[in-house]
Amino acid sequence: MNKQKTSTAFVAASWVALGTGIIGYLAGLFGSEMLLNEKGYYFTVLMFGLLAVVSLQKSVRDRLDGYPVTDIYYNICWFATILSIALLIIGLWNATLLPSEKGFYAFAFLLGIFGAIAVQKNTRDNLPTNKSE
Repeated sequence: MNKQKTSTAFVAASWVALGTGIIGYLAGLFGSEMLLNEKGYYFTVLMFGLLAVVSLQKSVRDRLDGYPVTDIYYNICWFATILSIALLIIGLWNATLLPSEKGFYAFAFLLGIFGAIAVQKNTRDNLPTNKSE
């Protein structure tokens, strides 16, 4: 099987998406007038979401590549990813923020987790393979 390396443009775009999402989200959080416990909640949801999607991407890819991934771990990854998104939605739904601020956090979060998935995929794709083909 001839494996094609990920393009430099897509690798760069993935890092830009990850950085823009995280930095935008955190800049909005830092500059907000929320209470410290609210800022902590949204920060934790972002970190949880990033970890969940990277772990999910790795477990999905491991299964596709024939590496063993237990069903319990695979399902926990899906659950954690869905839970992080649900926690953000619930938090924003109940927040006393302007609709534009809620949208900003939602889109920055989604851009960050998309970037994390893409960076993880690119990293995985560009590793030298040790598996005999």
